[in-house]
Amino acid sequence: MTACVSIGGLALGATGTGADVMKRIATPMVGGGVTSTMMELLVYPAIYYLWRSCCLKRLAP
Repeated sequence: MTACVSIGGLALGATGTGADVMKRIATPMVGGGVTSTMMELLVYPAIYYLWRSCCLKRLAP
């Protein structure tokens, strides 16, 4: 929810004084927010699952 609001604010909120500069800054920030959110929701849990299952197999008799 936080990521959606920050991405939406960056993408849609650049109107008014200094909007041309803000649009240039917001583009990489939106990409980073999307990438970070996908990593947290998809990649990190998968890596943890693989790591945890590997460690449990080694500890089993």
